[in-house]
Amino acid sequence: MMPSGEELLRFLPEMILAVFATLIMLWESAYDEHDARPGMPLLALIGLALAAVASLVAGQAEGLAFHKMLVVDSFATYFRVLVIGIGALCVLVASPFLRQRKAEGGEFYSLMLLSILGQSVMVSANELMMVFIGLEISSIASYILAGYLRDDKRSNESALKYFLLGSFATGFLLYGVAWTYGLTGTTNFNQIAAVLGNSDIAPDPVFTAASAALILTGLCFKISAFPFQSWAPDVYQGAPTPVGAFLSAAPKAAAFATLLRVFFTAYEPLADHWLPLLGVVALLTMIIGNFAALWQTDIKRILGYSAIANAGYVLVAVAAHTSLGISAVLFYLAAYAIMNTGAFAVLSMRPETDLSDYNGLATRQPLTAALMSVFLASLIGLPLTAGFFGKFYIFKSAIDAELYWLAALGLLTSAVAAFYYLRIIVAMYMTPAAEDAPVLEAPATSLQAVLWISAVATIGFGIFPGWLLDWATRSSGLLR
Repeated sequence: MMPSGEELLRFLPEMILAVFATLIMLWESAYDEHDARPGMPLLALIGLALAAVASLVAGQAEGLAFHKMLVVDSFATYFRVLVIGIGALCVLVASPFLRQRKAEGGEFYSLMLLSILGQSVMVSANELMMVFIGLEISSIASYILAGYLRDDKRSNESALKYFLLGSFATGFLLYGVAWTYGLTGTTNFNQIAAVLGNSDIAPDPVFTAASAALILTGLCFKISAFPFQSWAPDVYQGAPTPVGAFLSAAPKAAAFATLLRVFFTAYEPLADHWLPLLGVVALLTMIIGNFAALWQTDIKRILGYSAIANAGYVLVAVAAHTSLGISAVLFYLAAYAIMNTGAFAVLSMRPETDLSDYNGLATRQPLTAALMSVFLASLIGLPLTAGFFGKFYIFKSAIDAELYWLAALGLLTSAVAAFYYLRIIVAMYMTPAAEDAPVLEAPATSLQAVLWISAVATIGFGIFPGWLLDWATRSSGLLR
């Protein structure tokens, strides 16, 4: 049976991304190896802009598509727009970065669009097999992006490590999907919930718990949660900086959306069993991420461990298992994407990312140092920044859910995090630069745009969080 017009409309963002990824590859084939490739980033941005508009239009026609395999609702629309927005910012960061290294190729932008396509499928999946397909589309493109600089040994190591560990994690997830199908006879979220919620036909609880644990294992790797977090600092450090920015935000947001969708619908009848486990995972993730970051001297590794710690914060809100908790997850993921992309954008200006390389940055590039301080202040969670309200809503949801121990320990680890973020600010403002420090060039126009957009959004959502929080609250309604 042919899909209806409404179904095609609901799948329009993914179709646009696929078309533009193909167009970029075709355009790429028209150039010789050493030719400059003008227009590739612009074509990618046009594709992302059209996909974002299509997401908002498709969001007005909510419903199921393709034999109930996909669902377009406000939740899916929120995450579609979020991952597309992150992709657009990373394209702007990548363009000058790759041009400076004479490595700008159409395949980079094509792979980024394909990765976002997979993430869009993940956030709108209504059954486990679509989760797997979306995850694979996103992951395979991401593995290649991590090793995009083929002559860089660290980039190759990053890609290999990401591929091997990611493949193991995907195997766990697929095994969990197979077990779930074997136990319930379906991979549809609502039908799984109906089987698990009916005591007359519910399968053996031990095997059901094992299948849920396997799926959770696969998703915990993608969000870099304990005990599957070890890949994150190595991959972020070795991958090209714009790719590190992308990996730290977009795939993580899509994985959290999938975790919410799967466990708040399909496995909702077993919530009393997996919620305590999720609380423990959240606590250990915050502790390991924050304390391991204290000993790092490379800023990309610091941001890598910071990403682990931030995954722990988000898991606190998930463990709260309330509508406020879900809204806090959505708000914080958007805030984190903005401030973290801004921080990585600053790092993309230089090939070196050791802490000492940023000594005296405030005297050499005062504006860049000031913008970096804004992003770091937001990551700390200081008032008047988006990070402050993000953490406020997360810990408030934990307190409202009577998870006092988790909120208290989360706040303590958040205080520890301030130390390693402040080390970067101290290096920029209070440590003089070396006498032979290179003269820094002014950032490219597209990079300046990312820095200013990220900074304005970080402060804007820190002063007026209402609009984003209202959207997040409306988008979490169907999961209550």
